[in-house]
Amino acid sequence: MCRTGRRYVVPVSCGGNVLSPVWYISTTAMTNRFHVPAACLLATLLVAPLAAQQAQAPTAPKPSPKETEVWEPEPRVVTPGSTPDAAPADAIVLFGGQNLDEWVNAKGGGPAGWTVADGVFTVNKPVGNIQTKRSFSNYQLHIEWRVPANITGKDQGRGNSGLFLASTGGGDAGYELQILDSYNNRTYANGQAGSIYKQAIPLANAMRKPGEWNVYDVIWTAPVFNADGSVKSSARVTVLHNGVLVQNNYEFKGETVYIGPPTYKAHGATPIKLQAHGDPSEPLSFRNIWLRELK
Repeated sequence: MCRTGRRYVVPVSCGGNVLSPVWYISTTAMTNRFHVPAACLLATLLVAPLAAQQAQAPTAPKPSPKETEVWEPEPRVVTPGSTPDAAPADAIVLFGGQNLDEWVNAKGGGPAGWTVADGVFTVNKPVGNIQTKRSFSNYQLHIEWRVPANITGKDQGRGNSGLFLASTGGGDAGYELQILDSYNNRTYANGQAGSIYKQAIPLANAMRKPGEWNVYDVIWTAPVFNADGSVKSSARVTVLHNGVLVQNNYEFKGETVYIGPPTYKAHGATPIKLQAHGDPSEPLSFRNIWLRELK
């Protein structure tokens, strides 16, 4: 029991108001200068210690940039070519200027039969299409092509060929990126150079004049099929023509066809095909073709 006459001084707040002066607590009497309910005094006596503890609680640690750093897996080193157009160290060289050993005739698989001279090869139209010996799925492709300076004809009959990103059979079966002389040569927009033939108009006409070399840089993502042959994911392609973006992750509606709507048919890894078009104009030439397989 407290001794008679002893006083305790307690600062009190209640209902959001600070009461001043203070409560005087005595063993014989309790006096104050304001009328305050006893419940408020009790609440203050209980809450004040808790508030003091909360005020002393440690603050959350300051975020560190290391929390968002990812160190694994580390990208593998690929030595680039000596020039922007040269093949990187991990590339498959499909034509380096010497021979067509990486290519075969698309009809029967025999020798390609196109003409190789002075570091380039030229379409031999009577022989027909050629395709790679190897088959590929996803890849990065670099290919250079030239319309001859003496080209004749107009519309689709002027410097026509095609790069089939995936050849799915004989003839023109597959997914075609159009090759054509589109320098001052008007034709239907989804059939000019840089188009996905009869599907996607190029974003720009970046054609160089006849006699100069054009470059396609291609990122090809092959379609994926379910076990029943239905499409799980469509084919996609990004194309730069002479450094200008002409197809931006375009999603194929199916294989490219001359007549009718495009459709898919299930397939796996496929060769890449170059077209010997039947138009009467002078044949095109190719050089410096290389490919990097992508996962």
